[in-house]
Amino acid sequence: MDNETKIKLFQNQEVRLKWDEEIEEYYFSVIDVVGILSGSKNPRKYWSVLKTRLNKEGVEVATICSQLKMPSADGKMRKTDVATAKQLFRIIQSIPSPNAEPFKQWLAQVGSERLDEIADPEIAIERAVATYREKGYSEEWITQRLRSIEIRNDLTAEWDRSGVKRGMEYAILTNEISQASFGITTGEHKRIKGLKKENLRDNMTNAELVINMLGELATTEISKTENPQGFEESKIVARDGGNIAGNALRELEERTGRKVVSSKNSKNPRLLDENLK
Repeated sequence: MDNETKIKLFQNQEVRLKWDEEIEEYYFSVIDVVGILSGSKNPRKYWSVLKTRLNKEGVEVATICSQLKMPSADGKMRKTDVATAKQLFRIIQSIPSPNAEPFKQWLAQVGSERLDEIADPEIAIERAVATYREKGYSEEWITQRLRSIEIRNDLTAEWDRSGVKRGMEYAILTNEISQASFGITTGEHKRIKGLKKENLRDNMTNAELVINMLGELATTEISKTENPQGFEESKIVARDGGNIAGNALRELEERTGRKVVSSKNSKNPRLLDENLK
């Protein structure tokens, strides 16, 4: 299972999902799907009522739903009902909605695109660039963001080699780098920007991205040199790597008299290029 929760858009509405490598399918957040199709202001309650009705009709909801941890509205990881595209069809047919058929087509397209990306990773990069352009990000910012993804992938590969466990241990080490680089945790950084479940890096200015990349790059290179074993040793390396970026941040702020950490976010992507203002 890919532990990273992704966000896909259906008619500008967000759907959380995770890819399962074993079955080569996405698991979709049922609450998100129900909210889109029903138009309910309280999709959680709507789903609760619908589950009761399905059970009475003889449909074993447990057989068409699993539970996975996904980021909730408050930014915390919480268990929520999920289902594959095939499993969702039974739920969709129980919700009267004009979006039912378009949504089914969207589900099939999302799954197909993921299989294409596995066969040719360059397709994923091209789609990411197209998505960022559609959202209004500048070419300079997009270049920085793609580079940050490459550096992050190198870091997680090094963590895997060192025996760090995906999920909570990844999150703790990421926070160590953030704390040393920016003087704040990733959660505090998101609060400054007014974010909840949105991706922090997608809301960073160019300057923030560069400091973040330096912290992760330094951590990777130190890890390759010192060869830490396991989480505790990698935690020390993460702090050391972040300190290198933190020193660069402080020198830059002293020279310019302006703060790197910014409240700017992707609501106005063009502002993310206006660094240190």
